[in-house]
Amino acid sequence: MNESKQNPNLEKFAKPYNPSETESRIYKLWEKSGYFNPDALPKELTAKNGKPYTIIMPPPNATGVLHMGHALGLTIQDSIIRFRRMQGYAALLLPGTDHAAIATQSRVEKDIQKSEGKNRHDLGRTELLKRIGEFVEETRATILSQIKTLGVSSDWSREAFTLDERRNTAVTKLFKMMYDAGLIYRGNRIVNWDPKGQTTISDDEIVYEERDAVLYTFRYSKDFPIPVATTRLETKVGDTAVAVHPDDARYTEFIGNEYDVVFCGVPLHLKIIADKSVAPEFGSGALGVTPAHSSIDWEIAERHDLPRSQVINELAKMTVDGPLSGKKVLEAREMIAEWLRGEGLLEKEEKIKQNVATAERTGGIIEPLPKLQWFVSVTTPFKIQHSEITGIQSGSEVTLKELMHRSVENGDVRILPEHFTKTYFHWIDSLRDWCISRQIWYGHRVPVWYKGDEMVVGNAPTQEGWVQDEDTLDTWFSSGSWTFSTLGWPEITEDLQRFHPTDTLITGFDILFFWIARMILMTNFALGQVPFKTVYLTGIIRDAKGQKFSKSLGNGIDPMVVAEKFGVDAIRMSLVVGNTPGSDMKIDENKIKAYKHFANKLWNISRFILDHTTETNLKNPLTEADTKLWEEVLDLERDVTKDMNELRLYLAGEKLYHYGWTKLADEILEESKKIFAEASAEGAPKESATAAQSRKALLRRILTDLLKLLHPFMPFVTEEIWLSLPEQKNLLMVTNWPV
Repeated sequence: MNESKQNPNLEKFAKPYNPSETESRIYKLWEKSGYFNPDALPKELTAKNGKPYTIIMPPPNATGVLHMGHALGLTIQDSIIRFRRMQGYAALLLPGTDHAAIATQSRVEKDIQKSEGKNRHDLGRTELLKRIGEFVEETRATILSQIKTLGVSSDWSREAFTLDERRNTAVTKLFKMMYDAGLIYRGNRIVNWDPKGQTTISDDEIVYEERDAVLYTFRYSKDFPIPVATTRLETKVGDTAVAVHPDDARYTEFIGNEYDVVFCGVPLHLKIIADKSVAPEFGSGALGVTPAHSSIDWEIAERHDLPRSQVINELAKMTVDGPLSGKKVLEAREMIAEWLRGEGLLEKEEKIKQNVATAERTGGIIEPLPKLQWFVSVTTPFKIQHSEITGIQSGSEVTLKELMHRSVENGDVRILPEHFTKTYFHWIDSLRDWCISRQIWYGHRVPVWYKGDEMVVGNAPTQEGWVQDEDTLDTWFSSGSWTFSTLGWPEITEDLQRFHPTDTLITGFDILFFWIARMILMTNFALGQVPFKTVYLTGIIRDAKGQKFSKSLGNGIDPMVVAEKFGVDAIRMSLVVGNTPGSDMKIDENKIKAYKHFANKLWNISRFILDHTTETNLKNPLTEADTKLWEEVLDLERDVTKDMNELRLYLAGEKLYHYGWTKLADEILEESKKIFAEASAEGAPKESATAAQSRKALLRRILTDLLKLLHPFMPFVTEEIWLSLPEQKNLLMVTNWPV
């Protein structure tokens, strides 16, 4: 019954499946076909559908290398886009990379300091940017190559970079639009200053680290009536008031009193004020108000018209006269504590745990400082220009906060898993104006020009004598326009009209506020649309013990290394199966190895079926028993399709794995061997031959459909097997999904 002589391309099945001999060749074949571009898809594929389906790739850092978190996101993106492509959608996965301003400049500056002993000021802005550009060009090529290694079917003809010319045009346009609408302003406000990186950072770029601290309870002088408590004594030389709750009976008699004291050599004028923001149960129930070094105190100062005295500079050193002058903040803290002890003013010292704000990129301890910066106002009303925004009429007044809230509340944007919706709303409710200027050189420069007292916002003036703002824009401001700037905005391009809003964003839950919320903000404002219909949040990939991957633990898994060892399909399946949205997942090489075995199992299944069947067998009628087996396959197809449509990739992958390994390999193929042996026996009854012909038709049908169903997850091995089927005239990648 062996029909291998009628099947070409079977020699390769004599050896085990070898990913290293297959993957690069197959990817080149896909690229050569042009089918990554939705405009080039075969008409017979898109004829019944043709609707656009868009995923814009969250751009990985252009100077980094892919880690397992990237591999997870890219696998899910590509699995969805391959599924939609096979369903006949004009499926677009648009790739790109991020210039990651602070991280990139910091990396290059460190390299220059180490090799040449120079800092950025020694080089100058032009030379530093030239060096960074050369570095990024090289590293970008590396990361794009790694994305291709993972089999990602991106439309490389549309590839974008967050700092390229088209994105710069979009950023300049958006800045001016928001400025003209009264949403961008320049003002003196408290910002998060990173003394190590010498730049402002946003609230969302702060990492809080639990550290040991001392809570000091003291009085400013022996005749000062109210004790106060703080962990930051060094800021107290900048106090201008002491605030108490208006209902705190302990202190009501002192409200309105003013005192002059000399505190550790620094003269202070203190007014006792009542403010409902004070927590009576914390410390002494009184708050020393330091307007220039606390955002909360700054707001209190605005309510009570208090002076703002800055006592710490950008280098985290004291600026007051006297013994504290020029001291680092920690040194000043100890000096003040010692002075308080000596003066008998220190009433209590308690050891506590405290969350210390540090800069995500540099690790520097954040100093809240008043600085003249550019901000986006999230509470200023502006008139809606786009009537497309759900539930809001053109001409109505709304704030950016309200737009961000409504987009999710109305269901225009769906967040998976849904419990993150509450987290999103909580963040918006406490959102403050967003500082968007940064004191670094690499990035989109603030599009504002000065000449004397004159200022121009937008494109550079044609006359001479104008000087551009020295600061650059927060990376998240530029990447906030990512979904629409990549499609050609500010021009109203065919791509923009066709592919926007995008369908699904797949990204880590850790940038829900950094990026996702800001894209909703920017896109609502600029286009009157949401940037995407669904947000699929991934969790963190951890090691087998549940620990985060880290260099110090040495437990990291390099996706490029394991790809070479086990094959890309094995990595992809290991990342999909068991991985629910928003949940952390454990992974190790043993799990990846198990799916390498599955790829080999699929290879061996295919070898058996191709060795015993030909395309002509597809015409054979099925017996009643085989019809039931085929109906099980149809049920599987319906289940998997539903799971994929509802983004339950983890269930779809698991069902296909179990069907292939257990049902097909362990049961159906073993039974088939007996059927074929009985039909080959001398004097076998006619029923045996009928059963064998039916089984051949069944096996051929199962193989073709199983390859289709598995292709989004395991694109390489399925495509390689598919190309061995003589009846198939096109790539599996552009073959219709089973209906």
